[in-house]
Amino acid sequence: MPKSLIRPRFCTFGFVPLLIAAVAIAQVPDGARTDGGPAADSPAAPNAPANPVHRGSGGFGFSRPAPLPAGVKAERNIPYVENGHPNEVLDIFLPEQPSDKPLALMIWIHGGAWMGGNQASPLVLYLVSKGFAVASIQYRFSSDAIWPAQSCDCKAAIRFLRANAAKYNLDPNHFGVGGDSSGGHLAAFVGTSGDVREMEGDLGNTNVSSRVQAVVDWFGPTDVTFMAQQSGPHSMIRHDAPDSPESRLLGGPVQEKRDLARTANPLTYIDKNDPPFLIMHGDNDQLVPLGQSVVLAKALIDAGVEVTMKTIPGAGHEGPQFRNAESQRLVEEFLSRKLKVDK
Repeated sequence: MPKSLIRPRFCTFGFVPLLIAAVAIAQVPDGARTDGGPAADSPAAPNAPANPVHRGSGGFGFSRPAPLPAGVKAERNIPYVENGHPNEVLDIFLPEQPSDKPLALMIWIHGGAWMGGNQASPLVLYLVSKGFAVASIQYRFSSDAIWPAQSCDCKAAIRFLRANAAKYNLDPNHFGVGGDSSGGHLAAFVGTSGDVREMEGDLGNTNVSSRVQAVVDWFGPTDVTFMAQQSGPHSMIRHDAPDSPESRLLGGPVQEKRDLARTANPLTYIDKNDPPFLIMHGDNDQLVPLGQSVVLAKALIDAGVEVTMKTIPGAGHEGPQFRNAESQRLVEEFLSRKLKVDK
C-alpha cells in the first residue's frame, strides 16, 4: 500500500486510484450512466473519444463521455502537437447553430492527481448554451513525464487554439482557463505564467501567446512543499511521502525536489499583469488543504490582481456543491464579465 495513504480503510490497492475514480465520477453530469450499463457493448457514439482507455480512464469504466447537451457539437481528439504523445490532444465543444461572431473560449483542464482522467466531459460544458465555446485539454501524466511536461502541454494547447481561432470561430483575445484539483493547479499556473519563456516549452505553435484573460481555479494545489504542513488530522494523503501525487509529479519526494517544486508553484510567477481569478475551495477538503487557495488568493491580491475567493462551507474535494446551480451561475457571471460575452 502506498505510504501516502494514511487511512487503510479505503482499499488495499491504494488511495490514488480511488482519487482518480472520484474525479471521473465528478466529470459525469447527473443522470448519466457511469456503470457501463446496457450501452457498454453497443457501438461507440459518433462523438466518442478514440482509444479512451489509453487516455487515462484508469480502468474504472468512466472513459465513455457523457451525452452532449442539446444544441452542442463536439470535435474530439484534436492533436495540438503534430506527431506528439497520444495524450497531447483536446476536445472542442461548439454550438450546433453557428455564431455570427467569434466566441469567447473557456478552456478546461481535468483533475486526476496529474495521473489520470480524460477530457471527454468537461465540468463547464453548460457554458456552450451561455454563448461560449469550450475546449478540454488532455495532457501527459506524471507516469509519462515529470514536471514541467504538463505545463508545456497545457500552454501548447492554448497556443494551438489561439493559432486556429479563425477555424473554430473563437475570439483569440478572450480566452479563459479553468480546472479542478490538479487541473486547478495547471489552470492557476497557466494564469500566472503567461509567456514566461522558460515554462513555455517548444511544442506546437510557438509564435503565438499562451496568455489567458480569466482563470477559474477549483481547489487546486499551489505550493506543494507546504501541503503537508497545512493538512489537518483527517487528511487522506501524506503529501511528502515519496509516492504521493505531488512527489510523482516532481519525480521524487517533494521535500527533496524543492527547486523543481518552486517552478511548479503559480505563486512564483505572480505579477500585477495577471488575469482576474475566481478561486473556489471547500472548507472540508481532505485532499488539497484550503490553505493552498488562501495563499494563492493573498499573493494575487498583494500584487494588485483582481480575485474572487469563494469558500464553500462543508464541501469536500470534488463535492457536488461545485456543480450546483449556484456555482454554475458564479462561474458564468465571472466569465461573462471578464471575457466580455454578450448575455
